[in-house]
Amino acid sequence: QVRLVESGGGLVQAGGSLRLSCAASGLTFRWYSMGWFRQAPGKEREFVASINWSGSSTFYADSVKGRFTISRDNAKATVYLQMNSLKPEDTAVYCCALDYTSTTDSPPAKEPLEYEYWGQGTQVTVSS
Repeated sequence: QVRLVESGGGLVQAGGSLRLSCAASGLTFRWYSMGWFRQAPGKEREFVASINWSGSSTFYADSVKGRFTISRDNAKATVYLQMNSLKPEDTAVYCCALDYTSTTDSPPAKEPLEYEYWGQGTQVTVSS
């Protein structure tokens, strides 16, 4: 059974930092692209960042580019999202996702429909 478990969320002041982690189990993690998405109350789910199987290719939403960094440790079956210079508009539930149909040749996806497995999410709240 595939499981994705996020951690690291919390309450932080504007300008602060948080590091989210997503631990995967139940499959060979290193074969698959991973993504981070977020959803704020009353809004649609939004792409944040994605990374391919090796970490050599990454994509970011314009709203987080230069502030957030996605990375992965395949030995630990974990993907990370380092979030710096946080803003109140970053407040949301952050979920990691795994693209089960990705290949070693494919760039990491940005659309939620490309991802088959999802974690339960972790709340990030940025106060002004």
